[in-house]
Amino acid sequence: MPPAAPSVARSLGGREGGRLGRRRRLPNPSMSPRRTLPRPLSLCLCLWLATVVARGDAQSGSCRDKKNCKVVFSQQELRKRLTPLQYHVTQEKGTESAFEGEYTHHKDPGIYKCVVCGTPLFKSESKFDSGSGWPSFHDVISSDAITFTDDFSYGMHRVETSCSQCGAHLGHIFDDGPRPTGKRYCINSASLSFSPAGGPGAEGGPAPGGRAEL
Repeated sequence: MPPAAPSVARSLGGREGGRLGRRRRLPNPSMSPRRTLPRPLSLCLCLWLATVVARGDAQSGSCRDKKNCKVVFSQQELRKRLTPLQYHVTQEKGTESAFEGEYTHHKDPGIYKCVVCGTPLFKSESKFDSGSGWPSFHDVISSDAITFTDDFSYGMHRVETSCSQCGAHLGHIFDDGPRPTGKRYCINSASLSFSPAGGPGAEGGPAPGGRAEL
């Protein structure tokens, strides 16, 4: 016996309702959880971006990059005249290995000069053993011999030292040196040459081939 019309309607309604109930509901964008990068990855990304920006700032500080150095050498000449390590340190802001530099334990009296242009930088009297592995000085030979530039590379703040005459990278300066200055000029041996006290060239000056910029 066929069911009455209301029964058929209720049956169909029940089946349709079940199908609707089983249908997947579309996600509500306003209720979806926000997707974020893992915290370590976010931190690494931020540090990387800061380093990239800071390197750009640091590289614009020396006179070499601004093309207003008082003494200018062609890169071709420097590659011929300097050793690969000297070129890497002075022209590419490199760092020599600790305790392996020529002047790390050097104690002879005289003048330490820029290896690129010969500008006098430090007197031997200001040299001291810092235990850092690089030649260290507590004072510069004259206030205008070195240029200071903020360096934010590698995710930290340091102050780079460069030759004010040719822009050669020398090293960095720190506030943990001895009296009377309290400064520590941490300098790469590869950035230096040495003139013994009383010897020829003790006063220094532009190296041969340099072009003076007035």
